[in-house]
Amino acid sequence: MKRKELVRVGAALLAAVVLTGCGSTAQNSVEPDNSQQSTAQSVMAQENASADAETDKSNEKVSDAQATGQEEIVEIPILKDHVNEVMGCRIGAAATQSELQDPKVWEIITTHFNALTFGNELKPDCMFGYSNGKCPGTEEVELNGETILVPKMDFSRSEKMLDKVLKWNQENPDSPIMIRGHVLVWHSQTPEWFFHVDYDKQKDYVDKETMNKRLEWYIKTMLTHYTGEDSKYKDMFYGWDVVNEAISDATGTYRTDAENPNEDLSQDTHGSNSSWWHVYQSNEYILNAFLYANKYAPASLELYYNDYNECEPKKMKGICELLTAVKELEGEPGVGTRISAMGLQGHYNMSTPTMDRLELAVNTYGEIVGDVQITEFDLKASDGYDGSDEAKEEEFKKEASRYRILYLILKNANKNDNGIRVTGITFWGTVDHYSWLQSRSNVGGGSKDNLPQCPLLFDENYEPKPAFYVFAQE
Repeated sequence: MKRKELVRVGAALLAAVVLTGCGSTAQNSVEPDNSQQSTAQSVMAQENASADAETDKSNEKVSDAQATGQEEIVEIPILKDHVNEVMGCRIGAAATQSELQDPKVWEIITTHFNALTFGNELKPDCMFGYSNGKCPGTEEVELNGETILVPKMDFSRSEKMLDKVLKWNQENPDSPIMIRGHVLVWHSQTPEWFFHVDYDKQKDYVDKETMNKRLEWYIKTMLTHYTGEDSKYKDMFYGWDVVNEAISDATGTYRTDAENPNEDLSQDTHGSNSSWWHVYQSNEYILNAFLYANKYAPASLELYYNDYNECEPKKMKGICELLTAVKELEGEPGVGTRISAMGLQGHYNMSTPTMDRLELAVNTYGEIVGDVQITEFDLKASDGYDGSDEAKEEEFKKEASRYRILYLILKNANKNDNGIRVTGITFWGTVDHYSWLQSRSNVGGGSKDNLPQCPLLFDENYEPKPAFYVFAQE
C-alpha cells in the first residue's frame, strides 16, 4: 500500500523523488579506531550500493517527467509496512495531546506508524493534574489489606488521547495503533511533595517503608487502570517504561540527590537530582518498581528500562549494572522482577554515537536482557545550521545519510542469529516544528542553544523528508 500525492514536475518532484536516495556516503560519521572492518560497516557497503541504484532510477524518472512536462503521481511508501518487512518490528512516534489535535499530525500517525508514545500525558506530574506545587487532595485506598492515604489522580488528559486512538482501532481493526506507556518511575516530572510526610514538601521526607507503599500503590493504580481486565484500554498497550534515566551522566553510577549541586531539592520538580535516591540511598526503588510492575502487569505487557546517552562508555557500564541487578531478581509475579527490553532513547547528533559505539551498545544490552528498542529517536542538527532555505536542503541530505548509518546497525542486529533483537523503533515526534529540540532543554540530551532544528522524518509542511525514505524505502 502506498499513499499517492499529485506533484507538479520541478522542484517539488525533485524533493520528493531525487532525495529518496540521497547521498549514500556517511558525511558526518566517525570511523571506528580498530583496524578490522566491523560487521555493520560491511553491511553498510552493500546498502550504499543499493541506495546508489535507487538514486539512478529516481533520476531517470525525473528526466522522463521533465521531458514530457506532465504532472506525475508520486507514490509515497507506507513507513510501517516497509519497516515491518525489513525489520519485523514496531515503528512508533511520540505525540502530546496538542499534537494529536493537529489533523495533519494525526494523518501522519495513522498512515505511517503502528505505535504511539504519549509525550507527557502518562508521566507522574500529569497524572496528578500538573499540581506540582501542592498535592491536589488525598483519598483513602486499600493496599495489601491496609488502608493508606494517597494523592488524587487525574486520568482525563491521557484518556482523551486514548479514546481517540481506541476509536481509530475499532474502525480500522487491520491497522491498529498500539501504545507504549511512558513512564512510571522518573526523577523528573514527579512532584517533590510525593516524597514527603502528608504530601507536603515543607515536612520531612517519608521513610522507605512508607515510600514503598506509595510506589506500589502508584504502579498498581496505573497498570490496573490502563491494562487491567476491567479497563477498556487493556488491549491497547504493548509495553511500559518502568524506570527512566536512573543512571548518572557524570559518574556512570546511579543518579543521586546531588547530581546537580545547583538544583535545590525543595524545587517543585527536578531536572537532574533524584528524590527517589534521597529517600532510599540505594537502587532499592528501581528493583521494587520492576517487582511491583511484574506483580500488576499482564504477562503480555512488556516492561522496560529507558535511558539516554546510552552509548557513552561510562554510562553504559552503569546501565549494565542496573539491568543485571533487575535481571538477577526475575521471578513469578508477586515474587520477582521482570524486564523485557532495554530502551535506547536515541537522542543522537551528526557525529555521535559512532557506528561501532551503537553496535556495541545494542549487543551489550542485548546480551543482558535479550531485546533492545530505540525509543526516542531524533537527530540534533549540524553545528552552524541556521535553518535558512539554502542550508535546509543540504542539512536534509546530511540527516538522511546519518540516519542511514544508524539504521544499518539496527537492521544488521536483526540479521544476526545471536538471540538479540531490535523489537521497536520510535521517533520522538513526527514533524520538525513540534520537536522538543526546538526549545531550550538541558534534560535528556536536548538542544541547549535555541538553534533551529530539523530532527524528524517530516518537515514543517508535513511532507516526508529524505530521511523518511531511508526507513520507508531502503
